[in-house]
Amino acid sequence: MNLKPAHRLLYAACFALMGNVNAADFIKPTPWSSLVTNDIQRFLPSDEVRTLLAGEDEFISLYRQSMTASQRGIVLIIPDWQHLPTNNAGINFLRKQLNEIGYATLAMTMPDIDWHPADMTTPESPESSEPESTTQSNEQSDEQAASAPPAQTQQAPHFVTGEPNISEAVLDDYKLKLIARFNALYNSAMDEGGNIIVVAQGASAGLLIEHYASFPNNELNAFISLGSYLPNSVRNQHLNATLSTISPPLLDIFYSEGNPDTLQSVKDRKRWVRKHAKYDYRQRELFGVPSEPEQHQRLLKEVDGFLRRLF
Repeated sequence: MNLKPAHRLLYAACFALMGNVNAADFIKPTPWSSLVTNDIQRFLPSDEVRTLLAGEDEFISLYRQSMTASQRGIVLIIPDWQHLPTNNAGINFLRKQLNEIGYATLAMTMPDIDWHPADMTTPESPESSEPESTTQSNEQSDEQAASAPPAQTQQAPHFVTGEPNISEAVLDDYKLKLIARFNALYNSAMDEGGNIIVVAQGASAGLLIEHYASFPNNELNAFISLGSYLPNSVRNQHLNATLSTISPPLLDIFYSEGNPDTLQSVKDRKRWVRKHAKYDYRQRELFGVPSEPEQHQRLLKEVDGFLRRLF
Protein backbone atom coordinates (compact mmCIF):
# COMPACT_ATOMS: atom_id res chain seq x y z
CA MET A 1 0.00 0.00 0.00
CA ASN A 2 1.43 3.32 -1.09
CA LEU A 3 0.91 6.17 1.37
CA LYS A 4 1.43 9.82 0.81
CA PRO A 5 4.15 11.48 2.91
CA ALA A 6 1.53 13.37 4.93
CA HIS A 7 -0.27 10.12 5.80
CA ARG A 8 3.00 8.46 6.79
CA LEU A 9 3.78 11.35 9.15
CA LEU A 10 0.29 11.10 10.70
CA TYR A 11 0.60 7.34 11.31
CA ALA A 12 4.04 7.79 12.84
CA ALA A 13 2.74 10.45 15.25
CA CYS A 14 -0.16 8.17 16.29
CA PHE A 15 2.15 5.25 17.03
CA ALA A 16 4.45 7.54 19.01
CA LEU A 17 1.54 8.74 21.16
CA MET A 18 0.30 5.18 21.74
CA GLY A 19 3.72 4.13 22.97
CA ASN A 20 3.72 6.83 25.66
CA VAL A 21 0.27 5.97 27.04
CA ASN A 22 0.46 3.92 30.26
CA ALA A 23 -2.27 2.12 32.14
CA ALA A 24 -4.05 4.31 34.68
CA ASP A 25 -2.86 3.77 38.23
CA PHE A 26 -5.37 2.33 40.69
CA ILE A 27 -6.58 4.99 43.11
CA LYS A 28 -7.84 3.61 46.42
CA PRO A 29 -11.25 5.09 47.32
CA THR A 30 -11.55 7.39 50.31
CA PRO A 31 -12.50 5.39 53.44
CA TRP A 32 -16.09 5.73 54.54
CA SER A 33 -15.05 6.85 58.04
CA SER A 34 -13.01 9.72 56.58
CA LEU A 35 -16.03 10.97 54.63
CA VAL A 36 -18.14 10.82 57.80
CA THR A 37 -15.50 12.72 59.78
CA ASN A 38 -15.29 15.45 57.15
CA ASP A 39 -19.07 15.86 57.01
CA ILE A 40 -19.44 16.02 60.79
CA GLN A 41 -16.66 18.56 61.18
CA ARG A 42 -18.20 20.68 58.44
CA PHE A 43 -21.91 20.61 59.31
CA LEU A 44 -22.17 20.11 63.09
CA PRO A 45 -21.33 22.68 65.78
CA SER A 46 -17.68 22.57 66.74
CA ASP A 47 -18.47 22.49 70.47
CA GLU A 48 -20.15 19.09 70.03
CA VAL A 49 -17.24 17.48 68.21
CA ARG A 50 -14.65 15.63 70.28
CA THR A 51 -11.64 13.78 68.91
CA LEU A 52 -10.74 10.54 70.69
CA LEU A 53 -7.90 8.09 70.22
CA ALA A 54 -8.22 4.29 70.26
CA GLY A 55 -4.63 3.11 69.98
CA GLU A 56 -3.47 4.60 66.68
CA ASP A 57 -7.03 5.05 65.42
CA GLU A 58 -8.30 8.63 65.73
CA PHE A 59 -12.07 9.06 65.51
CA ILE A 60 -14.80 11.63 66.10
CA SER A 61 -17.41 11.59 68.86
CA LEU A 62 -20.34 13.93 69.48
CA TYR A 63 -20.93 15.25 73.00
CA ARG A 64 -23.99 17.09 74.31
CA GLN A 65 -24.37 18.13 77.92
CA SER A 66 -27.37 17.61 80.20
CA MET A 67 -29.81 20.51 80.34
CA THR A 68 -31.26 19.83 83.82
CA ALA A 69 -30.09 21.11 87.19
CA SER A 70 -28.88 17.67 88.32
CA GLN A 71 -27.35 15.22 85.86
CA ARG A 72 -28.66 11.65 86.04
CA GLY A 73 -25.79 10.13 84.07
CA ILE A 74 -24.22 9.89 80.64
CA VAL A 75 -25.47 7.83 77.71
CA LEU A 76 -22.99 6.30 75.25
CA ILE A 77 -24.66 6.04 71.83
CA ILE A 78 -23.35 3.40 69.41
CA PRO A 79 -24.98 3.39 65.92
CA ASP A 80 -25.33 0.36 63.69
CA TRP A 81 -22.30 -0.45 61.56
CA GLN A 82 -21.85 1.89 58.59
CA HIS A 83 -24.45 4.23 60.11
CA LEU A 84 -23.99 7.79 61.29
CA PRO A 85 -24.45 8.94 64.89
CA THR A 86 -26.98 11.37 63.39
CA ASN A 87 -29.07 8.72 61.61
CA ASN A 88 -32.85 9.01 61.58
CA ALA A 89 -33.54 5.56 63.08
CA GLY A 90 -34.02 7.01 66.56
CA ILE A 91 -30.33 7.52 67.36
CA ASN A 92 -30.12 11.23 66.58
CA PHE A 93 -33.45 11.84 68.34
CA LEU A 94 -32.18 10.19 71.53
CA ARG A 95 -28.85 11.97 71.23
CA LYS A 96 -30.65 15.31 71.54
CA GLN A 97 -33.74 14.58 73.63
CA LEU A 98 -31.99 12.66 76.41
CA ASN A 99 -30.33 15.97 77.34
CA GLU A 100 -33.74 17.34 78.29
CA ILE A 101 -34.39 14.63 80.89
CA GLY A 102 -31.06 14.80 82.69
CA TYR A 103 -28.51 12.84 80.64
CA ALA A 104 -25.38 13.92 78.81
CA THR A 105 -24.85 12.05 75.54
CA LEU A 106 -21.66 10.90 73.84
CA ALA A 107 -22.15 9.38 70.38
CA MET A 108 -19.47 7.47 68.49
CA THR A 109 -18.61 7.31 64.79
CA MET A 110 -18.17 3.78 63.49
CA PRO A 111 -15.00 2.16 62.11
CA ASP A 112 -14.64 0.93 58.55
CA ILE A 113 -15.52 -2.64 57.64
CA ASP A 114 -12.62 -4.67 56.25
CA TRP A 115 -14.24 -7.21 53.94
CA HIS A 116 -10.92 -9.02 53.47
CA PRO A 117 -9.10 -8.94 56.83
CA ALA A 118 -5.41 -9.57 56.25
CA ASP A 119 -4.57 -10.98 59.67
CA MET A 120 -7.23 -13.69 59.55
CA THR A 121 -6.15 -15.62 56.48
CA THR A 122 -6.50 -19.38 56.46
CA PRO A 123 -3.24 -21.08 57.60
CA GLU A 124 -1.48 -23.51 55.35
CA SER A 125 -2.53 -27.12 55.73
CA PRO A 126 0.03 -29.44 57.36
CA GLU A 127 -0.13 -31.72 54.32
CA SER A 128 1.94 -29.21 52.32
CA SER A 129 4.95 -29.75 54.61
CA GLU A 130 5.01 -33.55 54.32
CA PRO A 131 7.98 -35.26 52.63
CA GLU A 132 7.91 -36.10 48.96
CA SER A 133 7.54 -39.77 49.73
CA THR A 134 4.24 -39.13 51.49
CA THR A 135 3.05 -37.02 48.54
CA GLN A 136 3.92 -39.79 46.11
CA SER A 137 2.10 -42.37 48.21
CA ASN A 138 -0.97 -40.12 48.30
CA GLU A 139 -0.87 -39.78 44.53
CA GLN A 140 -0.71 -43.55 44.17
CA SER A 141 -3.65 -44.03 46.49
CA ASP A 142 -5.61 -41.42 44.52
CA GLU A 143 -4.91 -43.28 41.28
CA GLN A 144 -6.10 -46.54 42.83
CA ALA A 145 -9.25 -44.85 44.08
CA ALA A 146 -9.90 -43.39 40.63
CA SER A 147 -9.59 -46.83 39.01
CA ALA A 148 -12.02 -48.42 41.49
CA PRO A 149 -15.54 -49.29 40.35
CA PRO A 150 -18.10 -46.49 40.55
CA ALA A 151 -20.09 -48.33 43.25
CA GLN A 152 -17.16 -48.11 45.67
CA THR A 153 -16.47 -44.39 45.11
CA GLN A 154 -20.08 -43.26 45.52
CA GLN A 155 -20.62 -40.85 48.41
CA ALA A 156 -23.64 -40.62 50.64
CA PRO A 157 -26.07 -37.81 49.71
CA HIS A 158 -25.77 -34.64 51.76
CA PHE A 159 -28.02 -31.67 52.35
CA VAL A 160 -27.04 -28.07 51.64
CA THR A 161 -27.49 -25.68 54.56
CA GLY A 162 -27.79 -21.90 54.46
CA GLU A 163 -24.52 -20.01 54.39
CA PRO A 164 -23.87 -17.18 56.89
CA ASN A 165 -24.36 -13.72 55.46
CA ILE A 166 -21.09 -12.28 56.76
CA SER A 167 -18.04 -14.41 57.53
CA GLU A 168 -16.69 -14.89 61.05
CA ALA A 169 -13.39 -13.28 60.06
CA VAL A 170 -15.05 -10.04 58.94
CA LEU A 171 -17.18 -9.86 62.11
CA ASP A 172 -14.25 -10.58 64.43
CA ASP A 173 -12.05 -7.98 62.74
CA TYR A 174 -14.80 -5.36 62.98
CA LYS A 175 -15.48 -6.32 66.60
CA LEU A 176 -11.86 -5.61 67.57
CA LYS A 177 -12.08 -2.12 66.06
CA LEU A 178 -15.48 -1.48 67.65
CA ILE A 179 -14.36 -2.53 71.14
CA ALA A 180 -11.21 -0.39 70.88
CA ARG A 181 -13.30 2.70 70.07
CA PHE A 182 -15.87 1.81 72.70
CA ASN A 183 -13.22 1.57 75.41
CA ALA A 184 -11.93 5.02 74.46
CA LEU A 185 -15.50 6.35 74.59
CA TYR A 186 -16.06 4.70 77.98
CA ASN A 187 -12.87 6.19 79.44
CA SER A 188 -13.98 9.64 78.25
CA ALA A 189 -17.37 9.13 79.92
CA MET A 190 -15.70 8.27 83.24
CA ASP A 191 -14.80 11.94 83.62
CA GLU A 192 -18.50 12.82 83.81
CA GLY A 193 -19.24 10.71 86.85
CA GLY A 194 -22.63 9.20 87.67
CA ASN A 195 -24.42 6.40 85.87
CA ILE A 196 -23.12 5.13 82.51
CA ILE A 197 -25.69 3.77 80.07
CA VAL A 198 -25.14 2.30 76.60
CA VAL A 199 -27.66 2.68 73.77
CA ALA A 200 -26.49 0.47 70.90
CA GLN A 201 -28.13 -0.23 67.56
CA GLY A 202 -28.22 -3.17 65.15
CA ALA A 203 -25.08 -5.24 64.58
CA SER A 204 -23.06 -2.98 66.88
CA ALA A 205 -25.46 -3.86 69.71
CA GLY A 206 -25.05 -7.56 68.97
CA LEU A 207 -21.25 -7.36 69.06
CA LEU A 208 -21.27 -5.34 72.30
CA ILE A 209 -23.60 -7.90 73.89
CA GLU A 210 -21.07 -10.59 72.94
CA HIS A 211 -18.36 -8.43 74.51
CA TYR A 212 -20.24 -7.97 77.79
CA ALA A 213 -20.99 -11.68 77.98
CA SER A 214 -17.26 -12.10 78.71
CA PHE A 215 -17.62 -9.82 81.79
CA PRO A 216 -15.17 -6.99 80.95
CA ASN A 217 -13.86 -4.54 83.54
CA ASN A 218 -15.82 -1.51 82.27
CA GLU A 219 -19.11 -1.84 84.13
CA LEU A 220 -22.40 -0.38 82.96
CA ASN A 221 -25.49 0.67 84.86
CA ALA A 222 -27.82 -0.22 81.96
CA PHE A 223 -27.71 -1.54 78.39
CA ILE A 224 -30.39 -0.53 75.87
CA SER A 225 -30.48 -2.50 72.63
CA LEU A 226 -32.25 -1.16 69.52
CA GLY A 227 -32.95 -4.00 67.10
CA SER A 228 -29.83 -5.99 67.98
CA TYR A 229 -28.77 -8.75 65.60
CA LEU A 230 -25.64 -10.25 64.03
CA PRO A 231 -25.33 -10.60 60.23
CA ASN A 232 -24.20 -14.21 60.58
CA SER A 233 -26.83 -16.93 60.92
CA VAL A 234 -24.90 -19.03 63.45
CA ARG A 235 -23.80 -16.16 65.69
CA ASN A 236 -27.20 -14.51 65.50
CA GLN A 237 -28.77 -17.70 66.85
CA HIS A 238 -26.23 -17.81 69.71
CA LEU A 239 -26.97 -14.15 70.48
CA ASN A 240 -30.38 -15.14 71.85
CA ALA A 241 -28.73 -17.03 74.69
CA THR A 242 -25.81 -14.65 75.09
CA LEU A 243 -27.91 -11.59 75.92
CA SER A 244 -29.44 -13.42 78.88
CA THR A 245 -26.02 -13.78 80.52
CA ILE A 246 -24.71 -10.19 80.56
CA SER A 247 -24.53 -8.34 83.87
CA PRO A 248 -26.11 -4.93 83.08
CA PRO A 249 -29.90 -4.56 83.11
CA LEU A 250 -31.06 -4.94 79.52
CA LEU A 251 -33.88 -3.20 77.65
CA ASP A 252 -34.39 -5.04 74.34
CA ILE A 253 -36.35 -2.85 71.89
CA PHE A 254 -37.38 -4.05 68.44
CA TYR A 255 -39.65 -2.73 65.68
CA SER A 256 -42.52 -4.66 64.12
CA GLU A 257 -41.21 -3.68 60.66
CA GLY A 258 -37.54 -3.92 61.61
CA ASN A 259 -34.76 -6.35 60.75
CA PRO A 260 -36.09 -9.88 60.00
CA ASP A 261 -33.18 -11.47 61.90
CA THR A 262 -34.29 -9.61 65.01
CA LEU A 263 -37.99 -10.43 64.59
CA GLN A 264 -37.30 -14.14 64.25
CA SER A 265 -35.30 -14.13 67.50
CA VAL A 266 -37.80 -12.39 69.78
CA LYS A 267 -39.50 -15.47 71.22
CA ASP A 268 -36.27 -17.41 71.59
CA ARG A 269 -34.73 -14.58 73.61
CA LYS A 270 -37.55 -14.75 76.14
CA ARG A 271 -37.01 -18.49 76.51
CA TRP A 272 -33.33 -18.03 77.33
CA VAL A 273 -34.08 -15.18 79.73
CA ARG A 274 -36.42 -17.46 81.69
CA LYS A 275 -33.85 -20.24 81.68
CA HIS A 276 -31.05 -18.01 83.04
CA ALA A 277 -33.40 -16.08 85.35
CA LYS A 278 -32.36 -12.64 84.13
CA TYR A 279 -34.97 -10.65 86.02
CA ASP A 280 -33.67 -7.24 84.89
CA TYR A 281 -34.47 -7.98 81.22
CA ARG A 282 -37.30 -6.12 79.51
CA GLN A 283 -38.50 -6.53 75.93
CA ARG A 284 -40.52 -3.86 74.15
CA GLU A 285 -42.02 -3.73 70.65
CA LEU A 286 -42.42 -0.48 68.74
CA PHE A 287 -44.68 -0.38 65.70
CA GLY A 288 -43.73 0.58 62.18
CA VAL A 289 -40.16 1.25 61.09
CA PRO A 290 -37.37 2.93 63.12
CA SER A 291 -37.38 6.06 60.96
CA GLU A 292 -41.00 7.02 61.69
CA PRO A 293 -41.12 10.26 63.74
CA GLU A 294 -44.22 8.98 65.59
CA GLN A 295 -42.16 6.18 67.11
CA HIS A 296 -39.35 8.44 68.32
CA GLN A 297 -41.43 9.85 71.16
CA ARG A 298 -42.46 6.41 72.31
CA LEU A 299 -38.84 5.25 72.08
CA LEU A 300 -37.82 8.07 74.43
CA LYS A 301 -40.61 7.16 76.87
CA GLU A 302 -39.58 3.50 76.93
CA VAL A 303 -35.94 4.40 77.57
CA ASP A 304 -36.80 6.97 80.24
CA GLY A 305 -39.24 4.61 82.00
CA PHE A 306 -36.71 1.77 82.06
CA LEU A 307 -33.98 3.98 83.50
CA ARG A 308 -36.27 5.49 86.14
CA ARG A 309 -37.03 2.01 87.45
CA LEU A 310 -33.30 1.45 87.94
CA PHE A 311 -32.15 4.78 89.42
